[in-house]
Amino acid sequence: MLRLTWVQPEDLIGHELRQAAQDGRSATAVAAVAARWRAAGGPEAPPRAGASPRPASRYLRLLAGDLLDELADLPSGLADDEPTDLGAIKSLCPEWPSPVDTAPPASDHPAADHPDADHRRAGRLDADRSWTDRPDTDHRRSSRPDTDRLGTEPLEAAWLGRAVGCLLGKPVEKLPLDGIRRLARATGNWPLNYYFTALGVPGELAARYPWNRRSAATSLAENIDGMPEDDDLDYPLLNLLLLQRYGKGFTTTDVARLWLDELPAGRSFTAERVAYRNLLDGVEPPRTARHRNPFREWIGALIRADVHGWTNPGDPAGAAEQAHRDATLTHTAGGVHAAMFGAAVIATAAGTGAGAGGDRPDVHACLRAGLAVVPPRSRLARAVREAVRLAHEHHDFTTVVDRLHALHAGAHWVHAVPNTALIAAAITHADGDFTGAVCRAVSGGWDTDSNGATVGGVTALLAGSPAALPERWTAPLKNRLATSVGDFNGVGFDTLARLTRLEASRP
Repeated sequence: MLRLTWVQPEDLIGHELRQAAQDGRSATAVAAVAARWRAAGGPEAPPRAGASPRPASRYLRLLAGDLLDELADLPSGLADDEPTDLGAIKSLCPEWPSPVDTAPPASDHPAADHPDADHRRAGRLDADRSWTDRPDTDHRRSSRPDTDRLGTEPLEAAWLGRAVGCLLGKPVEKLPLDGIRRLARATGNWPLNYYFTALGVPGELAARYPWNRRSAATSLAENIDGMPEDDDLDYPLLNLLLLQRYGKGFTTTDVARLWLDELPAGRSFTAERVAYRNLLDGVEPPRTARHRNPFREWIGALIRADVHGWTNPGDPAGAAEQAHRDATLTHTAGGVHAAMFGAAVIATAAGTGAGAGGDRPDVHACLRAGLAVVPPRSRLARAVREAVRLAHEHHDFTTVVDRLHALHAGAHWVHAVPNTALIAAAITHADGDFTGAVCRAVSGGWDTDSNGATVGGVTALLAGSPAALPERWTAPLKNRLATSVGDFNGVGFDTLARLTRLEASRP
């Protein structure tokens, strides 16, 4: 029997009960709902994957739906400190960055009249004309000097870095921390310093900690042949299409429309899959983020943030606002805050010409910029501050990871709060070094491929060029990305960099 993941009410209710406890809803009311579910014979949430092993009865499925709605109606006790509304978020952020003037020179074409508008609306690569053939005058941004200074090399490095980090984490996604460490040690790859391999792993250990079944065939060192498809790269591609079609003034509804056009439903997971289903059921954004969606504070919106940062270099406020409009299709509160944090970090890293030296921002300034767009009393802000503190205090990153896992023991491995904390800790502890940060992020467990991707994108952007990344990481990618999104299958990272810079130059 086909068991779809992340959508069946009986598989969602356990996650919603956990989410209700984490976001401060009435403990008494939540406990009463939990008691009714268990008394009816309802199962716990699937511990690692998205579906329980056996289908529930029709009665349990109907009960789960009713209880999900009942839980959603309970007000959160943390709402004042963790709003989702952008205006409310900004009102709580005393250091919200000053906006950057994005008005183009009078001679620039409006977005709708841009010479490449037809290509953008089609959302496809132009096979007959190089995207680098455009005269420099089409890229002039006198009001945005940072955009002019951000060339294609830092962007190509960022795309590559995101792919490398994702690829490193793919085989061990869903594995517990002990399994990751033991598998790496068994092959002499600890502390982690290269892609995982199955060669030399004892059979008993491999059986106890099996590689991610969808990824082992493409992501272990001996199997890598280009960058395989992953949602951590699919969403940046979708957001590139989003900007091509709608420009930086896109709405949340535009995001929804693009997904229905270009994102195969089977390539979405957790909050994104629930929101996708909600759209098909006629639920309008932003209610798509709340309706029977217990994953609304998980990591999905954060993995969509990179393009928003890349296309707003030196403008963390603009990047955060862009990420907010994207994130609210699927997420609320901490899930939205994580996306805004990530976008602001990346925009700051892209500012003043990444890799150019001199006044290039260091990685610690980037993290501070990320915190400036997050409500300071929120769980996410507190978790990031604590993670940065631990990274400064402990020389051994294993100690940092163990402390983080103890602090966030009750959270799901895909939740945005612990994963964002780990991202911040890895970047801080490695002082922005690409290999050090990526390996720390993946070795820290939880959502290994997503964390590796975000950390890889930030630190590679700061490195400034593909040549600054060790060839042992980038050569196996062969400048080729597999995807189901649009016409991008087989695209090169150099091409993606040129397309991204074109969108960064737009008003």
